[in-house]
Amino acid sequence: MATINSSAVLPERMRPILENCLLIWLDADFDELKNDYKQSMQQLRNVIATIITFTDADQCVDYLSDVKDEKVLMIISGLLGQHVIPEIQACPQLNSVYVFCDNQSIHEQWARKIPKIKGICTQIEPICKALEIDHKHCDRSMISMSFRGIDPLFMYTQLLKEAFLEIEDDDATSIKELVDYCRLHNAASPTILEKLEREYRHHPPIWWYTGPFFIYSMLNHALRLMNVDVIMRMGFFIRHLHKHIEKLHGEQQSNEPTNRPFTVFRGQGLSMEDFDKMKQTKGGLMSFNNFISTSRQRDISLGFARLSLYNTNSVAILFVMNIDPMVCVQSKIPYVDVKGVGYYDNKEEEVLFTTHTIFRVNQMKRIEENDTDRLWQVNLTLTDDDDNELNTLTKHLRADHKWTTGWNRLGRILIELGDPAKAEHLYTILLDKASSDYDRVEYYHQLGTVYTNMGEHSKALSSYERSLEINKIALPPNHPNLASSYNNIGEVYRMRGEYSKTLSSFERSLEIRKIALPPNHSDLAMSYNNIASVYDNMGEYPKALSSYERSLEIRKIALPPNHPHLAHSYNNIGVVYYNMGDYSKALSSFERSLQIRKIALPPNHPDLAVSYRDIGGVYNRMGEYSKALSSFERSLEIQKIALSPNHLQLAASYNNIGLVYENMGEYLKALSYYEKDLEISLKALPSNHPNFAQSYNNIGNVYSHMGEYSKALSSYEQSLEIKKIALPPNHPDLGNSYNNIGAMGEYSKALSSYERSLEIKKIALPLNHPDLASSFNNIGLVYHHMGEYSKALQYYEKAQEIWKKSLPSNHPHIALAKRNIDNVKKKM
Repeated sequence: MATINSSAVLPERMRPILENCLLIWLDADFDELKNDYKQSMQQLRNVIATIITFTDADQCVDYLSDVKDEKVLMIISGLLGQHVIPEIQACPQLNSVYVFCDNQSIHEQWARKIPKIKGICTQIEPICKALEIDHKHCDRSMISMSFRGIDPLFMYTQLLKEAFLEIEDDDATSIKELVDYCRLHNAASPTILEKLEREYRHHPPIWWYTGPFFIYSMLNHALRLMNVDVIMRMGFFIRHLHKHIEKLHGEQQSNEPTNRPFTVFRGQGLSMEDFDKMKQTKGGLMSFNNFISTSRQRDISLGFARLSLYNTNSVAILFVMNIDPMVCVQSKIPYVDVKGVGYYDNKEEEVLFTTHTIFRVNQMKRIEENDTDRLWQVNLTLTDDDDNELNTLTKHLRADHKWTTGWNRLGRILIELGDPAKAEHLYTILLDKASSDYDRVEYYHQLGTVYTNMGEHSKALSSYERSLEINKIALPPNHPNLASSYNNIGEVYRMRGEYSKTLSSFERSLEIRKIALPPNHSDLAMSYNNIASVYDNMGEYPKALSSYERSLEIRKIALPPNHPHLAHSYNNIGVVYYNMGDYSKALSSFERSLQIRKIALPPNHPDLAVSYRDIGGVYNRMGEYSKALSSFERSLEIQKIALSPNHLQLAASYNNIGLVYENMGEYLKALSYYEKDLEISLKALPSNHPNFAQSYNNIGNVYSHMGEYSKALSSYEQSLEIKKIALPPNHPDLGNSYNNIGAMGEYSKALSSYERSLEIKKIALPLNHPDLASSFNNIGLVYHHMGEYSKALQYYEKAQEIWKKSLPSNHPHIALAKRNIDNVKKKM
């Protein structure tokens, strides 16, 4: 890690927030030159690191509204408070307010009506004491939790803990880098930072963790938000603290006369969202994804819980935890009585557990108190994870990462968690520090994966090619690592629409893997999968289906039943069935894929968005437009959280929603979404990419429906020109373009275009594909308008026959076919 210049300090509002809460101080009459102000700020900074001051109420409210991941403590003048606080009291991020004024009595009446106002003070000292309590309470209430016992975040954070424990940094360097980082961001007082740097080895890790320093709060915040910058700088402390707990646990257990079960307590607040999750988890498992502090004293813990009652957006929880020491031994979950090693005198009888301890939620009941219904007792029993249905998958993922260690493993996990921006930041730092070609190859390779996930294809290609160049010099010609490089380069070319280069790269990768690997190795499955994806893109669906099924066969042998790669295989097979017009098989495959992904992935992972998107596509084709719209919108919601704003998958979602609105006859909405799709594609893709053809085609369709035929024809012709360059001559999408242009022209020209479309589709598609029916229907329409009714009837009946075989009985196309046949018969 690069050393940071300790003399530099960032301006207050430019600094990242590194703790679970911050202080906002609003007063129209600040005078920073006065000694009173300076002394007050110094006292406050001993309590809380981030203090933002405002003299303008509107700017203050805007800033408060932008805080999303932390709690806000607030000091406000009496004059402004009377007007501002009633407007902002409902903000969930606002935790507590203190009115700082010259005359308490003036403000008591209005302040009494607002629960979040905890005090009216004329001196700064009592505010500092109250803020210290609030700060501790925020830290307790904002610890990361996982519910249901099968939460993917829990699965991966177990691996993260293992990654931290593998890292062997130079301790002296690590401490200095942490202190320098904190100085840069003004994250703690200079006195505390000097003490940490000077005395870290003089006190045990538990002493630092339980003391009135920044370490507990900063670590809690970093693990909750997966802040890579802070985690990299605090990784040494995570390792030291775990090992200290582990060592003392062994010593204390050897001195215990019995291993009898005992009870500890923990009081904290929970957000309404997490409380609802916990209620749904009753009988299931939950974990605390951090080191967890508990007490043997019920009343002390209940007091901590009651502090949450001031905030109407939270529920006060008293956890009652039943601990069996034998389970702790079996599950390798060390805990320690901190008496004699913690900072304080241990009046609370604190018991500290290591990170990621698992509990079963046994019972939830309200604690009856007259003035509230938001105080609850939750009984937990410490358990092992043998009954966690993802245990097998966790072990397999652990094996997947066995050849990576430490920070590199952390980066790979971040990629799998769907957080490429944090992974990019980590690997950029690691690459800058790399001292060997071996490390550079790995970091370039992983950056290529990161950029691929971010949709930055040029950067991805450059990173993969740099990795390959180094490997070609260092490795024999059939080494599996070369196959990985060719495979990844092919994937980028596929995303860029350069299919011949894609196929060449994938086939080179498969050649190497067939020589270097056993026949059921999962990397072979990946190669077959990728080759299938190219054939799918090229419209060669039987070849695509064959390769996808070969990939699935291998994965079923090599992987556990809920592995994400199996979901990927089912999804891809579904795509081929969709393209072949077999919608019932497509829907079945997509739903099997979604079922696995819900178990194996975090709730906002991009792959879940893919599943919802594909299910929406099937419903759209089946004419179930409300279901289609619901699925597409769920996909878009996830993508907006998980992806960058110009990611191509967002463009695809806008396109899909536009398509549903088009089918529902809401053409202005459809056009708006199609234009959003095109706007993103123009930023991300080369000018002749097939995606543009689809965008222009869809915009043409809308203009056609709206009767603006010249605009429609222009868009269709743009689409066709791109397809002629990008696609093979018999690709079915070319047929669709000729079909659409035909609808714009004179009857003879229309007939020619429709027949050309039909020729291509007959070659490219199965006999009963719905798109063939569309072509027959369109030719029938031309003959109908030309007055050749017998020919029109012949083509309408062919369309009806195919649609009846390939679509649900209530699909609008079947009604359309019947209507066309009835109309033409009336004229014969």
